[in-house]
Amino acid sequence: MKTKAACWLLSLALPLSTSLLAGAQQIPAAHEWLTTASRSALFAEQPGSLAFASPANQLPVIDVNDMQQFQSMLGFGCALTGGSARLLMQMGASQRHALLEQLFAKQGNGIHISFLRVSIGSSDMNTHAYTYDDLSQGETDASLSHFSLDPDMHTVIPVLKEILAINPDIKILGSPWSAPAWMKTDDSLKGGHLKKEDYPVYARYFVKYLEAMRSHGIHIYAITVQNEPLNPKNLPSMVMFAPEEAAFIANDLGPALHKVGLDTRIWVYDHNPDVPSYPLSILGDSAASGYVDGTAFHLYGGTAATFTKVHNEYPNKNLYMTEQSVGSPHTGPLPIAETLQRVAIDSSRNWSRNVLYWNLAADPNDGPHTNDGGCTGCQGALTLDGNQVTDNLAYYAMAHFSKFVPPGSVRIGSSQHEQLFTAAFRTPDGHIVLVAANTGNFAKPIDVKYHGQWFQTTLPEESAATYVW
Repeated sequence: MKTKAACWLLSLALPLSTSLLAGAQQIPAAHEWLTTASRSALFAEQPGSLAFASPANQLPVIDVNDMQQFQSMLGFGCALTGGSARLLMQMGASQRHALLEQLFAKQGNGIHISFLRVSIGSSDMNTHAYTYDDLSQGETDASLSHFSLDPDMHTVIPVLKEILAINPDIKILGSPWSAPAWMKTDDSLKGGHLKKEDYPVYARYFVKYLEAMRSHGIHIYAITVQNEPLNPKNLPSMVMFAPEEAAFIANDLGPALHKVGLDTRIWVYDHNPDVPSYPLSILGDSAASGYVDGTAFHLYGGTAATFTKVHNEYPNKNLYMTEQSVGSPHTGPLPIAETLQRVAIDSSRNWSRNVLYWNLAADPNDGPHTNDGGCTGCQGALTLDGNQVTDNLAYYAMAHFSKFVPPGSVRIGSSQHEQLFTAAFRTPDGHIVLVAANTGNFAKPIDVKYHGQWFQTTLPEESAATYVW
């Protein structure tokens, strides 16, 4: 891994509460991690520190205000696809373990990923499409006697177990790309709808999955009902319109989870914010909404501003950003500022409690993926070529948040300027974290203000930084 991180916490040992006493107390100096578009710095801690004092001159001010408090955060991370797990299992055991420590350990110099998404059955980033109850054409299995996690027993499950041994507190989201073909109107893993007569069977399928994963020591924190329910083009995929999803939750899935005492949360939609009527209609359905924790969004169409629209109408329901693929060539400018602004900063500022990138790892050809509907251009956060590891755009974008913003952190107020975007957090141990992205094509000198004191810095063009004090 290319990332370097010093033992910076030693310099932040004094509790932040000392800085909350009337402006007389000196605020601890800030430390900066920088990623530049030119790749001269790649999530690199900058030498020295940034001392708080009076403003030196009239510069754009980023005002960090911990008197303004918004949502608590559940974590930052990515998807552990079946293809990612397969590539990890092809590494040497010691190399794989060192990499997983770097990614998931809660302490040390890694990036502290705290949230993962897995597919229930295959996604399109698997070598082939499958579910956990596949049969020959014309056969059915209403009793689910053929249900088995066997397709994941040598990839996803052992990798998850190794990750959980490193970080037992990591949260896991499960999302299906398709029901078994025999439950669907087209008898195919691509497209089609869930047959109404199989709604109860499919609800039991979810229960069997959650209980089977639990038997392996893997707790699924939340599920979405269907990945991209308005997209029939992936292999696998399944269409589920909003009234169908509402009815399935209200009459089958919600009661099935409740009956067996499962605490796994249900998130609706799991698609782009350009169709806000989809989640809003389910949240407005009294029979379904009682089982729903919140709404999951991707960001391939529309913007994160829609999250706030949903929040304003249903402030007691949570918002989540569950998928976004980002990538760039391995040489040339790195679009870190635009990526951070559009995905993690905008999602956080619009009430999302997590941010998940797609996906953890791919091979040098952005595979494996299914044929006839698999993503051919989904670059992993990491490129894995045997034991060789290359960090990519999503890795750096993830790290700027995941390393410093642990679960339980609270988003706080932070001002923005033209082409200068920010998100700020107060961590459970009292540190302040400010992430800033300069999308302009020139460097921006700025003053960062906190509790009546300032530090001055310059953020290079089209670059991003995380400041911690």
